[in-house]
Amino acid sequence: MKVRFHSSLFRAALLTLALIFAPIFVYPISAASKPAGQPAFTLVLDAGHGGKDPGALGKKGKEKQINLAVTLAVGKLVEENLKDVKVVYTRKTDIFVELDERARIANKAKADLFVSIHTNALPGKSQGRGSETYTLGMHRAADNLAVAKRENSVIILENDYENRYEGFDPKSSESYIIFELMQDQNMENSVRLATLVQKEFRSAGRPDKGVHQAGFLVLRATSMPSCLIELGYITTASEETYLTSDRGVRELSRSIYQAIKKYIETQK
Repeated sequence: MKVRFHSSLFRAALLTLALIFAPIFVYPISAASKPAGQPAFTLVLDAGHGGKDPGALGKKGKEKQINLAVTLAVGKLVEENLKDVKVVYTRKTDIFVELDERARIANKAKADLFVSIHTNALPGKSQGRGSETYTLGMHRAADNLAVAKRENSVIILENDYENRYEGFDPKSSESYIIFELMQDQNMENSVRLATLVQKEFRSAGRPDKGVHQAGFLVLRATSMPSCLIELGYITTASEETYLTSDRGVRELSRSIYQAIKKYIETQK
């Protein structure tokens, strides 16, 4: 029998629901050490959206293209400079990868770190500038919830998403209450990484939008420290120009690489 999200259940027994739904969103965490010969550190880089899912749209650019360009540039820097780190990509081309598959790739690789790269957007004529980084959680701020809803809405494009995500509605605030009831044992390291990312963005001259928490499905399903980066606002003309430029890709990828490098150094 499928367990569904209902208002009455949330009002009557939130704690019980946390126990019921935890297995749906949390993949098992293996305590086993890495097999002999496996790299000391495995990094999974996730370029958000792709294929039939363009993500946010600007006047000329598409989020999926920006995400992929920066992700590949980050991976190249890591591969060239951090020889003891194995890089795994959820996608390296313009293809559609479902949210749960992205998490499955990371869990199968026994990754030590998962970094999902995205591009932000605002409705109407609203303007926004700067970069921000999210870790898993359910902050009460309405704008954080709005970002999570937008990024999670991709599941609607997936086949049989109603059953695969057990009734999770990416547009319903009610569905996100469950995240407040689950403790993430990787939160401390996730926040450390997110803080390093934002510090590097500031050093590169990017407006600092800070570190936030929100209920991203792609982070919920991974069993390692993780964060989701919003590079900038594709719906703001000056930001779109920067995000789609060689300079923008170079500076953003360098900042993320430096943060990952410093994070790994703290783990040794």
